Amino acid sequence: MLTDLLPFSLSFNANLIAAISLWSLALYLGLFSLGEWVSLQLGRWFNYAERSLYTSETEFERTRQARESQNAFYASFLSIIPFFFLGWGCEFLLERSLGQSWAISLGILACIGCGIYELGRRDGQSS
Repeated sequence: MLTDLLPFSLSFNANLIAAISLWSLALYLGLFSLGEWVSLQLGRWFNYAERSLYTSETEFERTRQARESQNAFYASFLSIIPFFFLGWGCEFLLERSLGQSWAISLGILACIGCGIYELGRRDGQSS
């Protein structure tokens, strides 16, 4: 189907995508406070940058809540990007040193370990 639309062929390595996704998720869970900080800073920057687009103070204040909600969504979505690159780096190093199957296996173990760590961290904060 995709080859019918494009004059060139695209090849995807499913193992590579799976390993990068697993490591990205593990790092996002393990470094959740860093992810929140990145999301907060991106949201602040989006709000500041968008303020310069408005010349009228009343129009800016009228649509403020909707824009801040939209900017928070974009910031949350874009805060994943640094963890994607860190996950790619972890996958690259593990694949070069131990092999492709180890990158996926250790990614699964890292996801489980970081998920348990995050649950314990949240439980410790609530009590």
